[in-house]
Amino acid sequence: MKSSTFAPSQPGLRLARLAAASLLALLAAQTHAAGDGSSASTAKRAVEASQSSKVAKAAEAKQAPKRYSIEQFMATTAINGASFSADEKRILFSSNVTGIFNVYSQDVAGGAPRALTSSTTDSHYAVSYFPQDDRVLFTRDKGGNEQNHLFVRELDGREQDLTPGDKLKASFAGWTPDGSAFYVSSNERDPKFFDLYRYDAKTYARTLIYKNEAGYEVSEISRDGRWIALEKINTTADSDVYLFDTQTQQLKHLTPHDAKKESISYRAATFTPDSRQLILQTNAGAEFTRLQQYELATGKTSELEKADWDIAYTYFSQDGRYRVTGVNADASIRLSVKEQVNGQERPVALPSLPGGEVRGVQFSRSGAKMAFYLNGDRSPSNLFVYDFAGKQVKQLTQSLSKEIDPADLVDARIVRFKSFDGMVIPSVYYQPKEASATNKVPAVLLVHGGPGGQTTRGYSALAQYLANHGYAVLGINNRGSSGYGKSFFTADDGKHGREPLWDCVEAKTYLASTGVIDPDRIGIMGGSYGGYMTLAALAFRPEAFKVGIDIFGVSNWLRTLESIPPYWESFRQALYQEVGDPARDRDFLIATSPLFHAKEIKRPLMVIQGANDPRVIKPESDEIVEAVKKNGVPVEYLVFDDEGHGFSKKKNQIEANRRMLEFLDKYLKPGLSK
Repeated sequence: MKSSTFAPSQPGLRLARLAAASLLALLAAQTHAAGDGSSASTAKRAVEASQSSKVAKAAEAKQAPKRYSIEQFMATTAINGASFSADEKRILFSSNVTGIFNVYSQDVAGGAPRALTSSTTDSHYAVSYFPQDDRVLFTRDKGGNEQNHLFVRELDGREQDLTPGDKLKASFAGWTPDGSAFYVSSNERDPKFFDLYRYDAKTYARTLIYKNEAGYEVSEISRDGRWIALEKINTTADSDVYLFDTQTQQLKHLTPHDAKKESISYRAATFTPDSRQLILQTNAGAEFTRLQQYELATGKTSELEKADWDIAYTYFSQDGRYRVTGVNADASIRLSVKEQVNGQERPVALPSLPGGEVRGVQFSRSGAKMAFYLNGDRSPSNLFVYDFAGKQVKQLTQSLSKEIDPADLVDARIVRFKSFDGMVIPSVYYQPKEASATNKVPAVLLVHGGPGGQTTRGYSALAQYLANHGYAVLGINNRGSSGYGKSFFTADDGKHGREPLWDCVEAKTYLASTGVIDPDRIGIMGGSYGGYMTLAALAFRPEAFKVGIDIFGVSNWLRTLESIPPYWESFRQALYQEVGDPARDRDFLIATSPLFHAKEIKRPLMVIQGANDPRVIKPESDEIVEAVKKNGVPVEYLVFDDEGHGFSKKKNQIEANRRMLEFLDKYLKPGLSK
């Protein structure tokens, strides 16, 4: 998979609106046909027109939702993660209810969650309960610098850094089956590569079990502790899996192939609970990723599961009884749970739920309970727990602000359009309730990060906020996006700033074809790679979009590719193959870097940046702002000193979203700012 740049109508209301529009069209046709009739006829037509206008206005007023402030939207709580306590009576998760992420414990019986950390400066994210007691693992960095450390919260509330040191990045890599030890990856020895350590769960004494000196990615560890699956990234579309034997210290290449003839992605999904097989994800000989089983003793490979879309993941419950699989089905995750019975798998019927997508399934150690999140277009993620014995499901959280009526939000829908060369581009579309043929609205093209990310369905605070304030939003999956097969995925390689950008320009034609969008009031925005696409659109197709909002986007590929974090070393060559090598492709990178063409930018620009961003460093934004200002173009620049590549604090999210809406209102809704 490509790394991030830097790693579900209102039928009654719709009918009312269509009826009003049809009546107006009929009256217009009658008036045109009548020409200069008698004064009585003219007066009659005037009365009819007035009455029709009232009907139309009433329909539009009924369609328009209540407007919500950004503070109301941000009063919604974001939550993630799920880990059962040893007694299976509580679940550990992360929440930003206070304005910043902290770690909470929630009784499965319900009630208010209990805060276990209380930071007001840096976000704390839950990792896991200890399997045998109530100690807790969590992770945090400093101000978004991505130098995460792993911490333990002791039973008495004291906190200890288990990965001390400067300029290192560490992450939790799993528990041993008996809970006596856990694994941690860290780049403390060599900033470029991650080694794997085993920590004793009582003393925290650690042992180095894999020394990484060849740039492999540590992926999966077998339950018996003998095998470590490693991944080698060749290009963004080509990768291999290796198997390291901790007993013999031998390394075996499991997936040899000729990348020059066919790019094939191999990834290690999980070991089977008996540690006898490794399940692989691969698209060898096919467009979409499927599952294969590799038998460790014999080397025999067999097919396990496939779908008409990419299989995004598969994993087993801790007791080995259940296997969870997620399929990336047209920008939504289609999840299934299968139970292992006498060597066979049978589907498990999931509980009946309100509309939405099941995500983040986690099981208790005994397998008796299942925690999961439910996320919908108009409902952010909420935590649920399911009891298999009693077949009872309970919702534990209510994330959407009580001040927001979900009926005022909009359902997303999947749309497709043909680009300049006939390639079909899938996208996720949010249409404001008040949009109609007689009330055309402005629109914003929203470009995801990447290269190779994907816009998916589900709750998007930004998209809903904009739609609630009268903007159509099209989340484009331009060529190069993941989730639509490897041909589509690789269609942008070496073409950034060109063909993928032209897909974005063609999206304007689609938006105009809806009949409810003003083609002269369309802007473009995005974060990370989406920020680059925004700058590229303004520089290379300056006539296309009315405004642009760049959120920590690349302006100078040469500098960005030369300044990527050291721990991206294993991915460096793949990124060079995708975007360009600064040493070999200097002219191309200059030609596709907006900074060197900033004189062409003539449309209003807004730039938002985190000062601690290690992926797209602050000079990327500083210099494009300075260069565009020389053109006499309106430029607004917003910098957050306590954020990195993405904004985790509500106060900053509120400020950024408010400023973005004000900027769009100023330039896409003439007269509104007055």
